[in-house]
Amino acid sequence: MNRIKDRFELNNHVVVITGGAGLLGAKHAEAVAEFGGIPILLDIDKEVGQQVSDRIAEEFNVNSLFFHCNITDESSLIQVRDALLDKFGRIDALINNAAIDPKVDKNSTKNLSRLENFMLDQWNRELAVGLSGAMLCSKVFGYEMAKKRKGVILNVSSDLGIIAPDQRLYRDENLDEDKQSVKPVTYSVIKHGLIGLTKYLATYWAKDGVRANTLCPAGVFNEHPDEFVERISGLIPFGRMAEVNEYKASVVFLISEASSYMTGSMLVIDGGRSII
Repeated sequence: MNRIKDRFELNNHVVVITGGAGLLGAKHAEAVAEFGGIPILLDIDKEVGQQVSDRIAEEFNVNSLFFHCNITDESSLIQVRDALLDKFGRIDALINNAAIDPKVDKNSTKNLSRLENFMLDQWNRELAVGLSGAMLCSKVFGYEMAKKRKGVILNVSSDLGIIAPDQRLYRDENLDEDKQSVKPVTYSVIKHGLIGLTKYLATYWAKDGVRANTLCPAGVFNEHPDEFVERISGLIPFGRMAEVNEYKASVVFLISEASSYMTGSMLVIDGGRSII
């Protein structure tokens, strides 16, 4: 009998996770490992990435691997791809999670987070990782899935991929207007762009058995200042930020056979923020 719970299993599935050393990247890897998959962590932080991979391998008794990799360098991705194909013979899923989280500038006399002051170099650097990197990973790893006629690409966007940032969250009434901090433009553009990339991939490789979907999480609490937490919680019907472990089940759903008829779609898990 084909049981529903069996469709969530990731037994020996080789799952590439970019930004694997980060807060959510590590949680995605834990979710993969808990359901029997093989998490492959990619990150530029060599020390932390290896530590996360080693911890997951020991804690979940799985074969977890770490690759020190710059996802904006296609040749580096090809090396990882070839190593995985040599070892496992396949790649089953890709989670495009890597991003540079642009910080709200609170210190500069010329606030560099504001659009009128935003530097082109910063724009290029953040889009290279968050958007171009996701495209390159999809190209390199997704094509291997297409050749096997089976696979899943999961792009991690944000609630700010479907709504605009509310800049009132960052406002300081003691500052002049031109000094007010804002969520930088790159974050919204990248997160919206990932949804567009998802739709493109979903139709491009549909006949080859490769599915592509987007996860749109809300802000995850990570020792944020109390004032910010209070402000953003007031915009969320649930009245709180997300907890770090609350996206594990959704990741398993999206990269497993549990979502076998889902492609080109967004799974929005934001406590209701985007509906009001």
